[in-house]
Amino acid sequence: MDPDAVAKAFVEHYYSTFDTNRSTLSNLYQDSSMLTFEGQKIQGSTNIVAKLTSLPFQQCKHSITTVDCQPSGPSGGMLVFVSGNLQLAGEQHALKFSQMFHLMPTTQSSFYVLNDIFRLNYA
Repeated sequence: MDPDAVAKAFVEHYYSTFDTNRSTLSNLYQDSSMLTFEGQKIQGSTNIVAKLTSLPFQQCKHSITTVDCQPSGPSGGMLVFVSGNLQLAGEQHALKFSQMFHLMPTTQSSFYVLNDIFRLNYA
């Protein structure tokens, strides 16, 4: 397994899904998953997707600038750190963001998001 290739594939899938149909992100999270969104902690797949689908915009487009990853622990986890721009529909300027994912392997030879931390970057 090439960690960089896994991270790149995950990031492409995550943001493509987020930008087109956020509600279907639920299969990437489990009950033990936690999202910290702008400082607010949310636990569990259902609650995380409820938060993401309740954000005050319907359409957006993520443009990824960087993806960094590291293997994490003996169980085959991965840390993925993403930075980029978030363009909201009807807004002139894109917002800069950073997001960190802690991916853990599943028994089906894929990964789920154990931890997810999102922050907008204000200059």
